[in-house]
Amino acid sequence: MDIERLVVVGASLAGLRAVEGARKAGFGGRITLIGAETHLPYDRPPLSKKFLEPGTEEPEAPFFRNEQTFTDELDVELLLGAPATGLDTANREVIVGDRRVGYDALVIATGATPRILPGTENLAGVHALRTLDDAVAVRQALTEGARTVVIGAGFIGSEVASGANKRGVDVTVVEALPTPLVRATGEAMGHAIASLHQRNGTELRCGVGVSRVEGDEHVERVVLADGSVIDADLVVVGIGVTPATDWLAGSGIEVDNGVVCDETLWTGVPGVYAAGDVANWFNPVLGVRQRMENWTAAAEQGAAAARNALDPANAKPYGTVPYYWSDWYDVRIQFVGSPEADEVRVVDGDPAGGGKWVALYRRGDRLIGALTLNGQSVIMKYRVQIMKETSWEDALAFAQARKAKMAEKAAARA
Repeated sequence: MDIERLVVVGASLAGLRAVEGARKAGFGGRITLIGAETHLPYDRPPLSKKFLEPGTEEPEAPFFRNEQTFTDELDVELLLGAPATGLDTANREVIVGDRRVGYDALVIATGATPRILPGTENLAGVHALRTLDDAVAVRQALTEGARTVVIGAGFIGSEVASGANKRGVDVTVVEALPTPLVRATGEAMGHAIASLHQRNGTELRCGVGVSRVEGDEHVERVVLADGSVIDADLVVVGIGVTPATDWLAGSGIEVDNGVVCDETLWTGVPGVYAAGDVANWFNPVLGVRQRMENWTAAAEQGAAAARNALDPANAKPYGTVPYYWSDWYDVRIQFVGSPEADEVRVVDGDPAGGGKWVALYRRGDRLIGALTLNGQSVIMKYRVQIMKETSWEDALAFAQARKAKMAEKAAARA
């Protein structure tokens, strides 16, 4: 069928890249972008990083494009501030309240919603950090010196703790697992990264859950499962997210930890593709099914899903080596590949001593992942090696040669 109407649900990074990808591919038809928030698409990573750090001026909201760009350059109809509430795949219509928006091709990019602590829904001072409005509220509380408890020592929670620490705010991080970041970096390196908190004077309590959060209208304290109590004016909850798929109930779209897609991001329903945090797709590069919650995947998938939706007869598989980064205190943590490994080996530096270090991950006889602390000059080299299915032996040889070369350069400068 001729495709004249493209609808993108989710005014996110993936949604924006879908719109841009469609126009770059030469699509001249009608595009409608539907978003639950009133805001134009904005960049989420800065919200838990520089947006929270101390500064004399209020930081600008990290919008990707202004409204004129959407209307004039991209020629997009914006339906913001009203979430999609249903999908009629038989009639090819997205339901937004009492309105029906027809499509010939559809990209689902609704992302994910943060998990909340039961009983805190109406308690002021308790926030997730997913939206721009969340970040504004958290920043204001930190500016006022709020005693802060971060629940969850993942990347987002730890970035919030770092921002609070830089402001001199009293902050405690609570993690239910004995080892943080197991899902993201594997157990072996979780402790090494988590030690950054202690080195910078942030209290980290692992292996203890939250019993309840108490307060009279506004949060006052956090009670832990071991009976201890932490006074708090601000609680930031970072305990993971859930794919935003409730609106797809009854649509015929298969949902299982996100929208189930093939390697081309197709849902199996005519004309419907998915991208970003909501997409559970088969990654042909690693040979596994994944749902990736990172900036790079959202950007790449959005463009790929739109191109494939507009030309399904020539749809191309989307495969990648996952990449994500996180900024804590004065360091940058970067990871490529998969943390599911048979062996993890530190090949440069010493995690116990801080500074720069590199750890490689082996699965079978091939390099499957790499983790660096302040390793910006090398991380992408390992990403290329993983893409090329480099053997473990060759990866170790590369690491050794590079380490020797860096030592020679350091000696020459001395």
